[in-house]
Amino acid sequence: MIRSPAVAGSFYPADAAVLRRQVADFLGEAGNAPPAGKGFPKAIIGPHAGYVYSGPVAGRAYARLAGARGKIRRVVLIGPSHYVGFQGLAVDTASAWAMPNGTVLLDTEAIAAVRRLPMVGELEAAYTKEHALEVHVPFLQHVLGDFRLVPIVAGDTPPEAVAAVFDALWGGPETLFVVSTDLSHYLGYDACQRKDGATAEAIERFDADAITAAGACGAVPTRGLLRAAARRGMTIERLDLRNSGDTAGGRDRVVGYGAWALHAAEAATVEDAERAAIEALASELIQLVRIGIVAGFDSGRPVEINPVAGIPSRLAADGAAFVTLRRNGQLRGCIGSAVATRPLIVDVGQHAFNAAFRDWRFPRLALDELAGLDLSVSVLTPPVAMSFTGEADLLGQLRPGIDGLIIEDSGRAALFLPSVWEEIGQPRLFLTHLKLKAGMAANHFSRQFTARRFRSIEVKGRMADHPPLAVLARSSDVLGWAPLRSGALVGRP
Repeated sequence: MIRSPAVAGSFYPADAAVLRRQVADFLGEAGNAPPAGKGFPKAIIGPHAGYVYSGPVAGRAYARLAGARGKIRRVVLIGPSHYVGFQGLAVDTASAWAMPNGTVLLDTEAIAAVRRLPMVGELEAAYTKEHALEVHVPFLQHVLGDFRLVPIVAGDTPPEAVAAVFDALWGGPETLFVVSTDLSHYLGYDACQRKDGATAEAIERFDADAITAAGACGAVPTRGLLRAAARRGMTIERLDLRNSGDTAGGRDRVVGYGAWALHAAEAATVEDAERAAIEALASELIQLVRIGIVAGFDSGRPVEINPVAGIPSRLAADGAAFVTLRRNGQLRGCIGSAVATRPLIVDVGQHAFNAAFRDWRFPRLALDELAGLDLSVSVLTPPVAMSFTGEADLLGQLRPGIDGLIIEDSGRAALFLPSVWEEIGQPRLFLTHLKLKAGMAANHFSRQFTARRFRSIEVKGRMADHPPLAVLARSSDVLGWAPLRSGALVGRP
């Protein structure tokens, strides 16, 4: 199916020549091409009203993509639903969009990949009249030329579900994210400036929780982008902040518009900072594993952890981790999360219990196995979708000793941590064993096969070598981490 425009001739010109001139004028007036050495953004935030009102502000964002033609080949475009209320995120069922200035093909493989994520589905009604995505496409066509589009209409959705979509499609410099949002609606001019100023400041400090629907109609996708961007140490730049009283119309009831560009931090800088933060918390993370295991013996349930003010910020921030247990060099349990959905301190505490008592491959951990039990925590970077032409291409891209890998096909999925390279050092064997773990045939491959890679930061320790019966004492007393002893973080079931 090829989707026809819903708002051509109302929100923007339906005549191709007139549309090209108008977009070119907006870009020319912007006068803010990328600064020397800055490069083009990884993500932009821009408005979606009729061009007479928001076009000049949108032009400020799209002018930053000068020079990206032929380099950005995929655009993930996400905006709010204005006409249909629903829970989750709606991808499009069409194969292309027929715009006045030519047809844009959809990236159907990427859409199929995100379709498998939680809270992502199909909803034709979300696209029938929606303008929030469509009005961006003529700008994208003008600056990028040929590209594939991944359109997503956002309903009522938690920011982490939206961030998971960004994580899955993050890719490299070939992928651009566009978040579509207007700001406040129908306030007086001065009240609008105050409201939008506060929203802009929240966006610029990556304060996702401070973005409300009253301050931004695209609050849902904006919050998701801010979560994903903050985890990657991205920088943000305000390009414009105006309202319809500045661009067209009166000032008694105005709508606010803003434009921002988000740039990726240097990869090495981000990873170095994350590694330093995790390694500085090595003793606390290992202590959390001990506590999670002791709680299992003590009560038969996971320890309840309630993050409070004053704990290390990296523990309070969302994180994805795996907890691994080994005895005499042999695996004894390993369970974790591939995507960050809750505070790292909670994730580690839960998986410590799970690795000891809920890994279906092993019997429950016994008391006489505690002495000398080796513990490790691997904190994962957000998984990044890999682009490959076939299995040989995928194997050629894998980096032994560096990459963790998540594969998925036809509802089957599996994950290997980077540490598995220590046991399986060849890419082909690595991938083969991962397929078998997922329940696939060793030689399985298909067009729907997806792979995401990640890195991990591992810290190690051991279970305390005290007599087993002592472990049955209350964990906060035995293990001695002061915040836990005080009861500030742990509430016993």
